[in-house]
Amino acid sequence: MDKPKVTPKDFFLWIGAMAALYAAVVAFVALIFDYINHAFPNPVQYGYDYDPYSSSISYETASLIVLTPVALLLMRFIRRNMAADPTRKELWVRRWALFLTIFIAGATFIIDLIVLLNAYLQGEDLTVGFVLKVLTVLLVAALGFMHFMADAWGYWEKEPQRAKMVNWAVGVLVLITLVAGFFIVGSPQQLRAQKQDAIRLQNLQDIQWQIVNYWQLKEGLPATLAELSDPISNNIIPRDPSSGEPYEYSATGELTFQLCAIFAGEGDSSGVYGRPSMPMTKLEDPTAAGTPIEDNWQHETGRTCFDRTIDPQRYRPFDKTAL
Repeated sequence: MDKPKVTPKDFFLWIGAMAALYAAVVAFVALIFDYINHAFPNPVQYGYDYDPYSSSISYETASLIVLTPVALLLMRFIRRNMAADPTRKELWVRRWALFLTIFIAGATFIIDLIVLLNAYLQGEDLTVGFVLKVLTVLLVAALGFMHFMADAWGYWEKEPQRAKMVNWAVGVLVLITLVAGFFIVGSPQQLRAQKQDAIRLQNLQDIQWQIVNYWQLKEGLPATLAELSDPISNNIIPRDPSSGEPYEYSATGELTFQLCAIFAGEGDSSGVYGRPSMPMTKLEDPTAAGTPIEDNWQHETGRTCFDRTIDPQRYRPFDKTAL
């Protein structure tokens, strides 16, 4: 009996199905990792392990929404073709795809166990976040290994109803994961508001240093923010990213001033809502070197003002003769 030939349709169906599957699995695991980073932030990498409005979250979510149905539909077409023509089960492209996936899943499972045991043997602190990530990879790799091993043994051809149930279960799992994201990291509208608040803080920090620089040059505070504008150096005063209105500024003394903005939610300089402020180290003061001080960019929801005082000993006026 001659072996069945691989048609272009067979080849691209299997390549497309495997590419969509691998990409969807990577996106799923990465999205779960982002959720874990949010729920259990790493204290060692405080402020750097999770970005709530990171482009990775939106990319992973979009990838799952598109690739999951693509992978499931392609696999359904493949099984339908094999049901109509059982010789399609002997195609070399099918065998390569199945055993390559089995190999990758098995290798991932083993490597994940090695990472876990290595961390334990080295006496590292096995945080909840780390353990959950390891378990996520173990579970995904184990399920992938068992599913495609069963496919190689012909189990799903014998049990087509169970194959459909698995497809539905995968779809429901992905749907639950996507919906859970709205409760864990917030809706797109909430993330957009957080990003705008981060821009507001960055703008206020830029304006603050422009005011300090202005004082060092002229030994006086500007009456309005418009005095900071300099078309020659392309120094344009930023405005609120949502309303487009200028930020509030007022000189409250010879060395003191106040900056105000309207925020969408509570936060601090880390840009993350609901997290304690990131401690900063005051290195300039030798009596308090290494002593953490509170983040001075914490803000409430709504209008928040920041009072600042210029220290002339730290920010000395520029030498006019050298300019």
